Amino acid sequence: MVMDVISAANARQAALPTGAPHVIRMEVGQPSTGAPAGALAAAGRALQGSDPMGYTEAFGRRSLRERLALHYREWYGLDLSSERVAVTLGASGAFPLAFLAAFDPGDRIAMASPFYPPYVNILTALGMQPVIIEAGPETRFQPSVVALERLDPRPDGLIVASPCNPAGTMLHPDELAAIARWCHENGVRLISDEIYHGLHYDSPFATAAALSPSAIVVNSFSKYFSMTGWRIGWMVLPEDLIRPVECLAQNFFISAPHISQIAAEAAFDCQDELRANIARYRRSRDYLLIALPEAGFSHLSPAEGAFYLYADISDRSNDSVEFCARMLAETGVAATSGVDFDRTRGNRFIRFSYCGPEADMREAAERLKDWR
Repeated sequence: MVMDVISAANARQAALPTGAPHVIRMEVGQPSTGAPAGALAAAGRALQGSDPMGYTEAFGRRSLRERLALHYREWYGLDLSSERVAVTLGASGAFPLAFLAAFDPGDRIAMASPFYPPYVNILTALGMQPVIIEAGPETRFQPSVVALERLDPRPDGLIVASPCNPAGTMLHPDELAAIARWCHENGVRLISDEIYHGLHYDSPFATAAALSPSAIVVNSFSKYFSMTGWRIGWMVLPEDLIRPVECLAQNFFISAPHISQIAAEAAFDCQDELRANIARYRRSRDYLLIALPEAGFSHLSPAEGAFYLYADISDRSNDSVEFCARMLAETGVAATSGVDFDRTRGNRFIRFSYCGPEADMREAAERLKDWR
């Protein structure tokens, strides 16, 4: 449904007269900064060179896989073989590979609600059964071992996301370790969506790759590296799934775009620019945590990571779709209804994304303060 909001925001912007206040985009999790300068420069050099940039190996260029393995040593202290790293067509291309390699039609895969909608949509399209665990503020909208123990029968798999979309909350290292241990001991395949790693503010973070030999990790260059349109991501695979995923990748995608792989490798050398992006998100987050309650959005999720605030609007509306449409029409601020992320309670929630320009985030809060 977020795509419908994007279309509505685009239409409103196109219809505005010259000089009218522009639409402020808080509906989509797309960094406004774009790829770092070093990545663009590397891509430019490659385009001017003699390499025809044809297919790469299905799991990607060797140098990029080795750089990703080094990344795990630098960030997590994990000695990871590059043989376990698969470069993918974004995280979106990684999920079908993971689901098909790890599960069979009819298998039951659990996840906490609210959740990233494509989890459910892809699983359902593949003939698998999503199992929804309703999570709330008491667990920061994250799953717990206690909730997993209540599932009968036990699922075949579990998807976790930390930091998560839409709530922006995290599984703390001890919580993720407990879940990873429970999954491994009970034969439940853990898939850890770590696409927002690096975008964390005060809470520590951990990777499931360091906590379980059977977990699948999915990550991407879209968020921390600000490279959404380059469609480049990666997986860290357990030993038993390396060959199955490779065969699937060869048949589905052949390889991720060659030019995107070159740019992605160069992005690792742009840490100063990337840290500046995070500092900007932090400033916007800190401002909105004060300004949105002043504008009547008093029930916000803990903003531990990513660039989202999940707002409970049940004191203002029981129809978040209508609420978002009216907010766009009357204030020019675009946000996303919670029904995308939670099919039973989403009518009471909306998601604000604060990865846009800082000035827009401040202007949005000012517009909403005058709107009821």
